[in-house]
Parts: sequence; structure tokens; C-alpha cells
Amino acid sequence: QVQLVESGGGLVQAGGSLRLSCAASGNILSIVVMGWYRQGPGKQRELVATVTTGGSTNYADSVKGRFVISRDHAANTVYLQMNSLKPEDTAVYYCNARRGPTYGNYAYWGQGTQVTVSS
Repeated sequence: QVQLVESGGGLVQAGGSLRLSCAASGNILSIVVMGWYRQGPGKQRELVATVTTGGSTNYADSVKGRFVISRDHAANTVYLQMNSLKPEDTAVYYCNARRGPTYGNYAYWGQGTQVTVSS
């Protein structure tokens, strides 16, 4: 089992910044990829950014150049630095951790943290 606890959401004006954190605990050695997804009002959940244990990153086109994902292995925490925020970034942001093929690529989710960007 893997437990994920998110923090750092809130209300910010357009153009501002926020940093989300996601602390993982449990069987973290089995995790191969961690990332952030979001679900805006009336929308489907979508990928924001991921980072592998090797440090490879992947971003949605809509956040490239504005968001940075990073992972602190010692602290078992993944961060999402969000800059130049736009109203369309308003969503519930979910942390995700995926285990490797040995564990069936099973994915865990955090409880979500609300990010609201005002215009």
C-alpha cells in the first residue's frame, strides 16, 4: 500500500504562483512514477505532469514553461511549482503514484487539493 498526502492548494490571483506538495508513505520503493493530475469544473481528469524515479519528466502542453515538477527522494515527496497561473488552471489537483509492472502498474491517488485562480 501507498499513502499520498497533498498540501499547498489555495486561492491566488492570475499571474501568481503556488507550490503543491505530495508526501508518500508506505511501500514507496515500488513506485516508478509520480505525478499530478487535475480536474476542473465540468471537465475530465487530465494529466498535468509526471516524474519517474530516474528523473524524466513529462508535461501537458497547457502547462509547459509555467509548471515544474520535482521529486525529493529523501523526503519521499513530489512537488509541483506552478507559476504564471491562469484562471483556466483552476481545478482540484490530485497526486498520483504508480507502482511498477511487478505490482501490476497499480496507481494510487491522493485526496486532492483545490487550486483556484482568480482573474
